[in-house]
Amino acid sequence: MANLQDIGLSAAINILSALAFLVAFAILRLQPVNDRVYFPKWYLKGIRGSPTRSGTFVKQFVNLDFQTYLRFLNWMPAALKMPEPELIDHAGLDSTAFIRIYLLGLKIFVPITSLALVVLVPVNWTGKTLETIQNVTFSDIDKLSISNVPSGSDRFWAHLVMAYVFTFWTFFVLYNEYKIMANMRLKFLAYENRRPDQFTVLVRNVPPDTDESVSEHVEHFFCVNHPDNYLTHQVVYNANELASLVERKKSLQNWLTYYQNKYERNSSKRPTTKSGPWGLWGNKVDAIDYYSSEIEKLSKEEEVERQRVISDPNAIVPAAFVSFKGRWGAAVCAQTQQSRNPTIWLTEWAPEPRDVYWPNLAVPYFALTIRRLLMAVALFFLTFFFMIPIAFVQSLANIEGIERVLPFLKPLIEKPTVKSLVQGFLPGIALKIFLILLPTILMLMSKIEGYTSLSSLERRSAGKYHLFIFVNVFLGSIITGTALQQLKTFLKEAPTEFPKTVGVSIPMKATFFITYIMVDGWAGIAAEVLRLVPLIIFHLKNSFLVKTDKDREQAMDPGCLTFATSEPRIQLYFLLGFVYCVITPILLPFIIVFFAFAYLVFRHQIINVYDQKYESGATFWPDVHRRLIIGMIISQLLLMGLMSTKNAENSTPLLIVLPILTIWFHIFCKGRFESAFVKFPLEEAMVKDTLEKATEPNLNLKAYLQDAYVHPVFKGGDLYKHLVIDEEESSPLVPTKRKSDRGSKLNSGRNSDVDQ
Repeated sequence: MANLQDIGLSAAINILSALAFLVAFAILRLQPVNDRVYFPKWYLKGIRGSPTRSGTFVKQFVNLDFQTYLRFLNWMPAALKMPEPELIDHAGLDSTAFIRIYLLGLKIFVPITSLALVVLVPVNWTGKTLETIQNVTFSDIDKLSISNVPSGSDRFWAHLVMAYVFTFWTFFVLYNEYKIMANMRLKFLAYENRRPDQFTVLVRNVPPDTDESVSEHVEHFFCVNHPDNYLTHQVVYNANELASLVERKKSLQNWLTYYQNKYERNSSKRPTTKSGPWGLWGNKVDAIDYYSSEIEKLSKEEEVERQRVISDPNAIVPAAFVSFKGRWGAAVCAQTQQSRNPTIWLTEWAPEPRDVYWPNLAVPYFALTIRRLLMAVALFFLTFFFMIPIAFVQSLANIEGIERVLPFLKPLIEKPTVKSLVQGFLPGIALKIFLILLPTILMLMSKIEGYTSLSSLERRSAGKYHLFIFVNVFLGSIITGTALQQLKTFLKEAPTEFPKTVGVSIPMKATFFITYIMVDGWAGIAAEVLRLVPLIIFHLKNSFLVKTDKDREQAMDPGCLTFATSEPRIQLYFLLGFVYCVITPILLPFIIVFFAFAYLVFRHQIINVYDQKYESGATFWPDVHRRLIIGMIISQLLLMGLMSTKNAENSTPLLIVLPILTIWFHIFCKGRFESAFVKFPLEEAMVKDTLEKATEPNLNLKAYLQDAYVHPVFKGGDLYKHLVIDEEESSPLVPTKRKSDRGSKLNSGRNSDVDQ
């Protein structure tokens, strides 16, 4: 059990680590040779030029202007200067909405912390009940928690009133933030520049037709059912194998470039490699000749596969991107049912071209339900069986566990400094290391489920990660950790004392979470701004693969906000704040430091570094709001259970009102704001269409859209031109190859739609 000394040592270690990261970042970002690592976004926008092109040889690598070192912290105020509207134009609404989550944390917890420290901490400190209970392990931190209040005391009225105050304040902040975000999204969509996804709908599960190809069937259906609005369409090809060949060829090209550069530096000796996998074994061969030969063979395979995909009807999947003459027509199609059979001609807004996850478009629609069921079962077993190794790690990350497994270390561990280090620092870092591989596994599961956009993949992965963190990090750390520490007490005491001990023990895990916050939320965020891994990778690429400015630009790795991992991680801090704001308020200042520091760092990153892969218009905000509501309900139920163990029976009828009010609040907000994130108002669509026709009467929209949704492996060559569909715009009634097409044009949406 960590005490104040252990917490102090942990705080010192993490603060020093964070300062070391910040100082290293402040120095490294000033060096010209690192400019593309710490300011890649400005290079991608074409605003910033390389400082290594001019000046003396030394100045190309090292900043010799010592005055800049005196202002090495000026990046902090600079990160806060850019106004929010300009930030949206610069980085996009997704990035701006993401950092508003940190700002939301400050809005909620700064007032709550002030009130809790003034009201609840004195109430808890003067309770003086832990010292009277025998056989219970506690620390000075626990004296500031609700555990220190005597059972049945009138002091619990303070906690009860504060629970209501905190809940209503959170309602107020969440409602206003949801309203702000809904207005920001609608304004963003209203003033956003023209994009292909504004006119395009993704159609899935196109029913088979014996007389028409998929392309002809799609054209026929939409010309009949959307005669005034249909413009063009692009069928979807299963080009996954071709994409794999292209990636392999790109990898081989990088190796060829590396060995060519190596030979240019030392032309006296030809570089060699081994012909086996990864160049680790096999016959020794000339590296340049070998990779040139492999690329040539792969190019031939690629060409054959391209021709097969284009000519093989079976390579066309029953899906298409259908574009319309205006946003209004696209909105009508995307938000309505197209057939009497609700399982065919399924329409949804198309992701923007950068957001499309092409491999999953080839997944048969009927397989999606099975895949998602299997992944749900897999997630259940992964979540609950992962608690076993986490419990093992947590049991070892304390003095008793280490001494039990490694008894010869007992003399060293019992030293005060080492003991404080183990108890105050090791548990948090052990848990963080243990969770490193988890996001990759969860993202793979989401891809197997068949979602067709990167944004939806990230939202689904975030949902899985949130569940996992709640069960394993939060509940696992409380239940498993507490049970291991208090096992002897549970076995020895009378059954009537069991609920009392549980009620006292749950708040005692606050010390563990304080150490975790400092490791993950302080030092971890500081490490984020340093970008050590991208820095090393850039210089490796720059040394071995870069020959031209274009190569140098491709070597940059600006990265992006990873919503799938970052948002659930933030939700853990919200959950800890909601749970402990009444139980152990002393934890709240650590959370506030996290939110403030993270807001500063990530605002800097989205301005100077991150380049988002896509722009969804903050469609993830309803998920953020829902998970905050879940955190509030969990905290209210835990408080209700805890108060019942403290003989405060009169509190249960009053506390049960809180989750009911919270659920009602969520339903109200969902009905009031969620539609802004899932639907596009026809009124707004018509306004944009009318304005565009007035300002650009000669716009060739078909030319603008014709190659927007062509698979990336087909772009840039002559072959892709054969994939673009050339529709007849003069007549909405198109010829059909059906043997009996009497009335088929009027009933094309009904063919085979009942027995599918």
